[in-house]
Amino acid sequence: MANYFARHQRRVMAQSSGEKTLYRWTRDFHLYLGLFVSPFVIAFAVSVFFLNHAKVDTSASTTVETFHDLTIPAGLESARGREAVDRARDIVSQVGVTGEIGFVRYVPNAQRVILPVSKPGVETVVEVDVSKRAAVVSRRQTAILESIAYLHKSPGPHNADLRGNWFWTRVWRWLTDATVYLVLFVSATGLYLWFAMKAERRIGLALLGAGAVTFFGFLYGLAF
Repeated sequence: MANYFARHQRRVMAQSSGEKTLYRWTRDFHLYLGLFVSPFVIAFAVSVFFLNHAKVDTSASTTVETFHDLTIPAGLESARGREAVDRARDIVSQVGVTGEIGFVRYVPNAQRVILPVSKPGVETVVEVDVSKRAAVVSRRQTAILESIAYLHKSPGPHNADLRGNWFWTRVWRWLTDATVYLVLFVSATGLYLWFAMKAERRIGLALLGAGAVTFFGFLYGLAF
């Protein structure tokens, strides 16, 4: 360890003023932005274990409520896409439910509209009887790992024209995008900081090469 710090000090002393400034700013941004983004990275990493191995707790408590005398938005039955979600949001608000609406499904024979609504901690299904202007609301509480897994998958690529119909889903989308950019930045600055330390280049190249061989070898195995 002492030899490492001695080599590091000699390298810093040999640098020009501009190189020192660049190195110092890069190191600080790498450290502090890495600390900022680390909770998001940990949450994504932990949720992968749930997605790969855990099972949904079907025994979780479910509550059911019925609401009457609702105001049904005109044209809800025939609306499609984001227009249907926007109209369904009015019903969801009337029954006191908040969250991301997954889709709007109209069952013509029964004159019912089914609205799954999700957010971390609770999954809700709102089943609307259009003719009776009534709705049955079923809520299921979700555990912390399942909630984090929901964030991992949200907003997701499916039904892209519907995604982000809840304000906090849009905020989460911005945060996840920012997480990706920051991870790319931390990775790039990490490579720069490693390359700037000449004494560590050999072991760094070995590890970088091992990671690349493992990754591309796995891709080759999947392809063939």
